[in-house]
Amino acid sequence: MHSSATATSAIIPKRVKNRTRPKVFSHIALSIICFIVAFPMVFTIIKSTQNLGQIMAYPPNLMPGDQLIANFSEAWNSSNLVRLMGNTILVAVAVTLAKTITSMLAGMAFVYFRFPLQGPLFIFVLLTLMMPTDILIVALFRMMGQLQWTNTMQALIVPFMASATGTLLFRQHFSNIPSELADAAQIDGAGPLHYLWSILIPLSWNIIGALAMIQFIGVWNQYLWPLLIINDNARQLVQVALKGITVNALDAGNWGVAMAAAVIASIPPLIVFLFLQESFLRGFALTRDK
Repeated sequence: MHSSATATSAIIPKRVKNRTRPKVFSHIALSIICFIVAFPMVFTIIKSTQNLGQIMAYPPNLMPGDQLIANFSEAWNSSNLVRLMGNTILVAVAVTLAKTITSMLAGMAFVYFRFPLQGPLFIFVLLTLMMPTDILIVALFRMMGQLQWTNTMQALIVPFMASATGTLLFRQHFSNIPSELADAAQIDGAGPLHYLWSILIPLSWNIIGALAMIQFIGVWNQYLWPLLIINDNARQLVQVALKGITVNALDAGNWGVAMAAAVIASIPPLIVFLFLQESFLRGFALTRDK
């Protein structure tokens, strides 16, 4: 009895050690990855508080400087950054709302309705996922010119009001909701929109949050399309404005202002991420499990 108990006690620590080692390695790997991802942003924040001499120092000076207020004030007031960030927030919110609504309706249509060419249409939607937006730039530019929408907010919003990614997410999510709910709603006399509002939307908040975060950050980071379609600086978006601020600051030898402008421009998407990160993780975990 004593020998068997000793053998068992000797085996258990080995198993615990074998289970602990992968966790230690995974934690080390994740810590390294987090450091690599976070370091550029931390470096930018530090440099936004320094003067040119501190920024150009070698070895690099990683201590905060004393130019925080001066650099951020100049960045805030330069190139009408506040107004351009307002333009970008307006466009990002409009596109996010439009994409969420159209994606939800399209996903519902593919799951709950039967219509001609339903299968080929869904395959076509999937194929558009493989098509980069950049290859459509010329066609979109000509279309905006024919509609006389060049240099307007409509040109920044309307071409991006639908999302193949959102349609796929909602289609997969709705297809896993028990069909008995739709049957019961139909028996109770609920129409499609009432069923969507009272049943599907309450069950889809995590998917909605995940899609909203992706779309908002995607629109916020747009550069090429606003650069081509908007000529009026007062209607421009923040990423294009950042390019001008950076060029002017570097020409003047004031790199801290360029860093400060980049930090200011990153605040709205960071707030959106912090607010919706839980929905983002739950939404994609839910999609993966199903």
